[in-house]
Amino acid sequence: MTFPRNIFWFPAALACALALVNAPACAGPDDEAATGAATESPEQALYREALEALSEGRRSDASETLRRLVEQSPLHAGAFLELALTQCGLGNAEEAERLFAIIETRFNPSRDLLALIAETREGGCKKWTPSRSTLVTAGRGFDHNVNQGASVSSLIIDNGTPIELPLLPEFRPQSDQYSVIGVDHLRELTPNGSIGYLQYQLRRNDRLRQYDSAAVYMGMETPWRVGRSTVRTSGGLGAVSLGGHLYQRLGQLQARVSPGLPLPAGAQLNLVASATYSDYLTLANFNSLMLEGRAQLSWRQGPLAANASFSLMSDQARDQRPGGNRHGNFASLMLKRSLPADFAIELGYTRQRWDSALPYSPELLIDTVRAQRTETLRSSLSYQLGKQQTLQLEARAVRNSENIPIFQYNNRILQLSLQWLLP
Repeated sequence: MTFPRNIFWFPAALACALALVNAPACAGPDDEAATGAATESPEQALYREALEALSEGRRSDASETLRRLVEQSPLHAGAFLELALTQCGLGNAEEAERLFAIIETRFNPSRDLLALIAETREGGCKKWTPSRSTLVTAGRGFDHNVNQGASVSSLIIDNGTPIELPLLPEFRPQSDQYSVIGVDHLRELTPNGSIGYLQYQLRRNDRLRQYDSAAVYMGMETPWRVGRSTVRTSGGLGAVSLGGHLYQRLGQLQARVSPGLPLPAGAQLNLVASATYSDYLTLANFNSLMLEGRAQLSWRQGPLAANASFSLMSDQARDQRPGGNRHGNFASLMLKRSLPADFAIELGYTRQRWDSALPYSPELLIDTVRAQRTETLRSSLSYQLGKQQTLQLEARAVRNSENIPIFQYNNRILQLSLQWLLP
């Protein structure tokens, strides 16, 4: 058992739930900035850079950029306003008041702008406090193949004379109902967009308790500005238990780059490089280091959202793992659409491919070089019960095709869950 793939994307996904100062963390780039960056003036470039920093939660970077802008362009009213609001959000009341006074005396602010300044003054420039968000999930489900039992009923060994060995019942598919509870927590660590995150999930089967699992993962992410690109570096540690015993430990380093490329409105491209080390405590010779490079393209317009990704992977075996090193790729496609009456539907498809370098286990008479193909089809229907509660029904089908028959398996999972988003 390993962590779900999306656990490493949790910080970026849950960041959109946080209400950051001036702009949400999931806001897209300004259309003019995306299409006309090549012809913008130096002042426009600084202003765009500052707004991008605000949209990404990098308030300290935004403040420094806005200071440079107002020094170069003392008549840039928008820069003065953004700088004043940013300083107020950081708790610098005296500096914010000085900037508000400049706006009132140097420019001719509209009635709406004066009302905004008055409202900000009335609310006060409180000391910066970190935003946080917690998502709690509780659900019930049915798993058709809890143990990933083989699709075949016997193992055929051909060592000159074919021999058929029937598989024991515990290696055949076993179904069960289960309960699951999960907690995803995200918290800002600095005013410049660094965040810490924690994810915990517990699954308890009704009968097959030896397959009960628990997983915890924690880490932090820090954004950087490199030229026109935003780079987010993160590191994390995790652990998985199976049947009440510690099964796996892992650590990951990751860098995610959002290059400043001109893209259509609502589109965003991320390039990701990661290294994950896995340590299996109950399996001999299975430790590994996995290197992955991924490109992810997301798009949103109105009620429709889409996400596509493709990655190349290299799994470097430690010790004498059966099959040696593995190389593969991973592709995914997700579509989501909001429906009337607070409903939403989501469809997803993933395909993962692994090819080993050596025969799996000649000493066990399995001298085939393993080739694994795993396809997953997922669909969900969700209903917004309230501002913070969502009811979700999810169905998932898994087809694991391999050239070694005893590793082939199919699975179907149906789960109903309730989610609470806590402030």
